[in-house]
Amino acid sequence: MTQLAFIGGSEIIIIVLAILLLFGADKMPEMVKGLSKGMKEFRKVTNDIKREFEDSTKDIREEMEDVTAEVKKQAEEASTSARSYIDDADITKDLKDIGKDIGQDLKG
Repeated sequence: MTQLAFIGGSEIIIIVLAILLLFGADKMPEMVKGLSKGMKEFRKVTNDIKREFEDSTKDIREEMEDVTAEVKKQAEEASTSARSYIDDADITKDLKDIGKDIGQDLKG
């Protein structure tokens, strides 16, 4: 379609005149019908390919969303488990005690 944008009015007239000279005026309607059918078929095939591509990428997109949701779920479970372990071990108290001990060693 973009190539046709570069064809001006004078070029189209020359092409139509050349077709008239080669095939005659009586063949022109048949050629236009054939061209029209070809364009319709081309559009149909193009739309089918486009639809098929969108359908296939939709499946891939859904699978990626499922994987992402599962990874997030596992990350949240791991985070909750780690928090629980830290709370159970009361590491913060131990860290404060270590900090106090280090502070006394540095002063002394």
